[in-house]
Amino acid sequence: MRSPLRYVSKHQMVYTIGSSTSLKELKQIHTHLLVNGHLNDSNFSGQFVAAIALNNHKNINYSEKVLDQWETPTMFCLNSMIRAHSKSSTPERSFLYYNKILRSSDHISPDNYTFNFLVRACTQHLTRWSGPTVHGLVIKHGFECDPHVLCGLIRMYAELGGLDSCFRMFGLVRNPDLVCQTAMISACAKCGDFGSARELFDAMSQRDTWAFNAMISGYAQCGQSKEALRLFRMMQLEEVKIDDVCMVSVLSACSHLGASDHGRWAHAYIERHKIPMTVTLGTALIDMYAKCGNISKAMEVFWGMKEKNVYTWTCAMNGLAMNGAGHKCLELFSLMKENGISPNGVSFVSILRACSVVGLIEEGHEQFVSMKRVYGIEPLAEHYGCMVDLYARSGRLDDAVNIINNMPVTPHAGAWGALLNACKLHRDKELGELAARKLIQLEGSNHCAFVILSNIYSDSRDWARADNVRQTMNAKGIKKKPGCSVMEVDGEVHEFFVGDTSHPRYGDIKVKLEEIYSNLRLSGYVANTKPDSLYRHSEKVAIAFGLITVKQVVPIRIVKNLRICWDCHDLVKAVSKIYNKEIIVRDRNRFHHFEDGHCSCSGYW
Repeated sequence: MRSPLRYVSKHQMVYTIGSSTSLKELKQIHTHLLVNGHLNDSNFSGQFVAAIALNNHKNINYSEKVLDQWETPTMFCLNSMIRAHSKSSTPERSFLYYNKILRSSDHISPDNYTFNFLVRACTQHLTRWSGPTVHGLVIKHGFECDPHVLCGLIRMYAELGGLDSCFRMFGLVRNPDLVCQTAMISACAKCGDFGSARELFDAMSQRDTWAFNAMISGYAQCGQSKEALRLFRMMQLEEVKIDDVCMVSVLSACSHLGASDHGRWAHAYIERHKIPMTVTLGTALIDMYAKCGNISKAMEVFWGMKEKNVYTWTCAMNGLAMNGAGHKCLELFSLMKENGISPNGVSFVSILRACSVVGLIEEGHEQFVSMKRVYGIEPLAEHYGCMVDLYARSGRLDDAVNIINNMPVTPHAGAWGALLNACKLHRDKELGELAARKLIQLEGSNHCAFVILSNIYSDSRDWARADNVRQTMNAKGIKKKPGCSVMEVDGEVHEFFVGDTSHPRYGDIKVKLEEIYSNLRLSGYVANTKPDSLYRHSEKVAIAFGLITVKQVVPIRIVKNLRICWDCHDLVKAVSKIYNKEIIVRDRNRFHHFEDGHCSCSGYW
């Protein structure tokens, strides 16, 4: 039977090489081209090698083997190899083909394409020496004013954190086009200079998808989520095409704010506009719903995804853990392994947290040991911190200290912070002093260390030392981070700060707070602190606002930047029963689902 390739032209064969072409099919095409002498044409051979390398990075090794048989590869071919490696997991091999250009017997010289791809390889490689070295070569060969090369250098220096260098490169571009302007905006945003980035963005006569994506992503990553959502609305008004990359950033902003209404709307937008549900976008949806406290919807998205990777599974497990469903998290972990997905280090952070939030000490220990013994994953500082938290929360403070003392790396702030919180919980003043001292040595301006230590002294009625800690804070200029609670009502995000009375409806809120406190007293509730604290803690103010504005059948959802205190925790339990209202609070550590006088954490957080 004659091969069907016999009736296909050599150029058609090259065009058929795509991302799905198997190695077996490549070999068949290669054999046919060799037998028929088509590879004697150097230009065509270059197209063949480029097609293999660029269309499927899994076949890049095969393209190298083909190239090795060629004594005088063309400039196009060598540039294609630099380009292919710059987009792969082996960017450092781009330099190998740059050197082949320099040593070529045809005396060819690198051109602007060479350096454009080589700069991209440096951006991927991210070593301090490679970027400046290539920049020097760009100048040496006279391409320092090429706009495409300069755009690449802007991106490269942004990845290296060199914002000044980005501005210098941008200043060399005579007439910056949309691509170059967008590259510079992305570099200011990536390096944290949002003022300059926004000035460039606002000054643009035309803004495309990439420009908006750069700004929205930057705002979302630095915690300016409200601004990210405002830009998203502007993007729609300007009728700029919205893609899956943009929606990932939008969902990230919703996750940070706990803005479930915005999140649900974003999900509907994705479906309505048929934006491709990539693995990354699906994972972002799971993360958004989980961080908005809607774990059932998060799992609905998870089970509906056709393709999942280890990050998708890990995101779902982390969502279950932070919402207090530790046992379900472990069940999902078992299912993940049954599906042939190997866990990574991030997966084990979620697993260990799941064990911690429900007090599964022995299970947590076994999972920690299995990391290296079964999966060959070396535990990092964060994993040890989880183990400290696991033991410390349960009151096994000596075991927590042993974990810290036997860490193969210097104990980090997370480990000492977990121990310090537990010392407050279990009223261990002596160990609390040690943990606070260690934490302050690592982070001298950590207000939490001072505040918790002061509270430990206050709990033991050591008023002199408690006052001394506060005086030390004042002397060092260390201020307690103000508590902030965020909630969304009818698509509008409201922020409440400790002691802040600036909200437009604060008069109504204050009346509601007095009503709440009166009802609590009638029910027999006794506050752990003075009554005036009712008006200071931000989550209490947010709850009062929620009782005024949120429909009875809809839960009150609050995101707090700090750990919820015991007094507020007890108060919210009582409010949920008295007002027959479901209240969901996401604090710095986890979710608390309050309903009918009970909390999902069972007092264990």
